[in-house]
Amino acid sequence: MAEESFWVETLGCPKNQVDSDKLVGTLVADGLVPAAAADQADVVVVNTCAFIEAARQESIETVLALSDTRRPGARLVVTGCMAERYGQELADALPEADSVAGFGVPVSLSTKRAPTRDRAKLDLLNLPRPKASAPWAYVKVAEGCDRHCGFCAIPKFRGRQRSRSVESILAEVDALEATEIVLVAQDLASYGRDVGRAGAIVPLVQAVAERVARVRLLYLYPSELDDRLVDVICATGVPYFDLSLQHVAKRLLRGMRRWGDGDRFLRRIESIRGREPEAAFRSSFIVGYPGETEADHDLLLRFLEDAQLDWAGFFPFSREEGTYAAGLDGAVDDALVAERLLELSELQDRITASRRDALVGATVEALVDEPGVARSHREAPEIDGVINVPAEWATGSFVRATVTAAAGPDLEAA
Repeated sequence: MAEESFWVETLGCPKNQVDSDKLVGTLVADGLVPAAAADQADVVVVNTCAFIEAARQESIETVLALSDTRRPGARLVVTGCMAERYGQELADALPEADSVAGFGVPVSLSTKRAPTRDRAKLDLLNLPRPKASAPWAYVKVAEGCDRHCGFCAIPKFRGRQRSRSVESILAEVDALEATEIVLVAQDLASYGRDVGRAGAIVPLVQAVAERVARVRLLYLYPSELDDRLVDVICATGVPYFDLSLQHVAKRLLRGMRRWGDGDRFLRRIESIRGREPEAAFRSSFIVGYPGETEADHDLLLRFLEDAQLDWAGFFPFSREEGTYAAGLDGAVDDALVAERLLELSELQDRITASRRDALVGATVEALVDEPGVARSHREAPEIDGVINVPAEWATGSFVRATVTAAAGPDLEAA
């Protein structure tokens, strides 16, 4: 009898990719084998995203598309954020799915809604993963979030922050055998605070750096980026700072229930560049939050000009049920939001291109991810530009390359 095969389709952020890797490890341990394509699998798993409306719509469309193309007799399982957030409601709305299973519940093929089990044993954080298939891998150090940002529903379905033990994280790092480890969490810099170990991210980064050639951190809340953390990030040789800013207008940030303002952010960026001129910066911003004025938008435009971030993403505000922002007045017209998004994106594209152009002629140390594609410390996997290199350079190797040209976000090197 042939072995059953599976396919896992992942939507959303890198944290979801980690969850999918854990699911793959579980399925393999249960005796299933990976399929070559979704339409060849006996079990198709969709790991959904529920962060904003557009993500939920993409998740539903993906489920329906995979349902249409799965082979006869194949079973379809929906898991991830949408399954956890909407549960039975989602199961009722998706008769195409054979099972809807939230977090802490094993992928079940026998019921429409998987039964509740012992979450401590089934928590995805604690499940094993297969060895990394690329030279880099994400590692999730905590689940959930203790912040109460006005726009975000994640704490409502991911729960409060739960930091993993250092031992479990390092064991996973060792098992992955990756050259670059990308640490992720909803609130990465707060790692350990929920168990009375505020600041534990610093020794954790140091411990991971002793095991692998590169450590990268994603999603840093700006108020948590103290001098100790800046120093340890720079000491790893990957001075890459992914700052979760969301906006720069102080009044609007308070309406988001967040800390800071543009001047504070600029001073911190300038301070880091003073310590490490090669530091790279990424951030993301919400456009059209209730009450956002033209003056607020202009502040953000000026901030981008002054900050000269290497990378930035811009997202339209999504009114999420159960959040503080869902009840706020001052909605911004969709057409105006679209205009602002375009203006911000065009400006940042010019800034990014200019910063990439400035690297022509420089020598960079790059990790070859796959034939012809590499990254230096300035490029996070999957979200930033890449460096195109000679195809014969060995995957997984570090190379000293001279940048010969730039094309928008990407570089050419030899």
